[in-house]
Amino acid sequence: MEAQYVTKSYGKTVALDDVSFSIPCGERYALLGPNGAGKSTTLRLLVGLLKPDTGTIKIDGHEPFSPEAKSTLGYLPEDATPYRTLSVRENLEYIAALRGVKNVADATNRFLDELSLREYERAKVGKLSRGNMQKLSIALALVHDPKIVLLDEPLNYLDIPTQERVFKMLKSLDSTQIVSTHIMSIATRLTNKVLMIARGKIVWNGTIDALKAMEVGDESIESVVARLMTSAS
Repeated sequence: MEAQYVTKSYGKTVALDDVSFSIPCGERYALLGPNGAGKSTTLRLLVGLLKPDTGTIKIDGHEPFSPEAKSTLGYLPEDATPYRTLSVRENLEYIAALRGVKNVADATNRFLDELSLREYERAKVGKLSRGNMQKLSIALALVHDPKIVLLDEPLNYLDIPTQERVFKMLKSLDSTQIVSTHIMSIATRLTNKVLMIARGKIVWNGTIDALKAMEVGDESIESVVARLMTSAS
């Protein structure tokens, strides 16, 4: 994935300002920043839901909105809402078929079991708790075994046991991953590199180990992140 000199505004509000970065195949990055920093806009641009005002984005050498790029992507938006009038099973079967999964039944059953959705498989999505809806949304993003996974605040609404299952699942994937979060502990558990964004600009790009090496005295890694973001504002 590569972004070059990307700018995106909503009216007079600049969401991203001349952003450039490159993520090699197989890497796992946290897109780290406070609320309103531009994280969700970055992910929407990468998956082709938005077009940049200026600059270019390439996914595996293709435009983000091209069929070639979309076939490689799995995307979890923040506050995702699956098809509310379909059941949990119907959502999984439909998206799996749409994504060209060869064995739809096996893929559906796998995620029903791995994310503890089996007891809700016949329930309409509109009747689910927000936590179970989030579990289903994660399953829908991963059901086709995508090469590139983009997750916007994936642990929202999940209880601790489910968070642990999701950690294990994501770590087992052989994919390039970007996880958008504002929580450093999630970044350290799921990724090994960080794109830090504040006020629509990339303010730091490097490894989590490099961030830890910047700690002064008994300073925590969270304090290092806060210091970098504050100095960039």
